[in-house]
Amino acid sequence: MSELIPVNIVIGDRTYRIKIAPADEESVRKTLKIINDKIIEFKTQFSGKDMQDYVAMVTIWYATQMTSTNNPALEQQITDSLLKIEQQLDKAL
Repeated sequence: MSELIPVNIVIGDRTYRIKIAPADEESVRKTLKIINDKIIEFKTQFSGKDMQDYVAMVTIWYATQMTSTNNPALEQQITDSLLKIEQQLDKAL
């Protein structure tokens, strides 16, 4: 098993320090870019009280996108990646 590397990630206005496998870094960064781009898009389209509203909207959008695909292998890979990110965020908090 390879060593985990610490990285700082930003979701919305918050920074989190997580540890990931070097092989996962590119995937995590691409996912974060999608999430943060959607947050910005939703902020311009919808009114919300705070950043949590936009993060919730993006979470619903992302989950809907993943369940509407017809590729079970891709769905499982994305689900696994999101679970890893969630576990790392839980550890960081």
